[in-house]
Amino acid sequence: MNLALFDLDNTLLAGDSDFEWGQFLTRKGIVDKEVFEARNVAFYEQYKAGTLDIYEFLDFQLQPLARHTRAELDAWHAEFMESTVRPMMTPKAQALVNEHLAAGDIVAVVTATNSFVTGPIVRAFGIPHLIATIPAQENGAFTGKPRGTPSFQGGKIERVESWLESMALNWGSFGKSSFYSDSHNDLPLLCKVTNPVAVDPDATLQARAEAEGWPVISLRG
Repeated sequence: MNLALFDLDNTLLAGDSDFEWGQFLTRKGIVDKEVFEARNVAFYEQYKAGTLDIYEFLDFQLQPLARHTRAELDAWHAEFMESTVRPMMTPKAQALVNEHLAAGDIVAVVTATNSFVTGPIVRAFGIPHLIATIPAQENGAFTGKPRGTPSFQGGKIERVESWLESMALNWGSFGKSSFYSDSHNDLPLLCKVTNPVAVDPDATLQARAEAEGWPVISLRG
């Protein structure tokens, strides 16, 4: 039995669903364009630089979920999927996912982006498991705060291990464990698996992959 883990943004997707969700909200006029868009861009630059404070970002990113009903949010997300996400779902990415599924591997997406944004995307890929940052809810409404450990940097290891434990599994349960990612933010989990794969990597991850002899692939096109 093998384990196949995928980052989502800029890995399986040819773009960043977290960033694009914020841009979608500004285009719809759901959030203040001038204020929200500037902060959204600033946080995205911090993420790429490896300087993001995940809790500060989540305070910003989850607030719009708390201001609207679930029905409104679900309707907007359906529009977001068709207008923005599906064009970022490349045939190469889907083929790789299908290859792992056909092999009988346990397949999951492990992403820092919250589960409201990513759940429908992961289901569209046909992936059965999602490990994402969880937006807290009370009485069916989002609170604007995260619940538990965010699935970010070293937190991805904690969340994956808790998920494996819930199935009475651990790293040693697998003949091979793979993780596919584009980002140096994912180096902790990349170093944990037996088969780290850099996918259209940023410069820092590219250099590390070359130094370690990790495979480097592209899922674009």
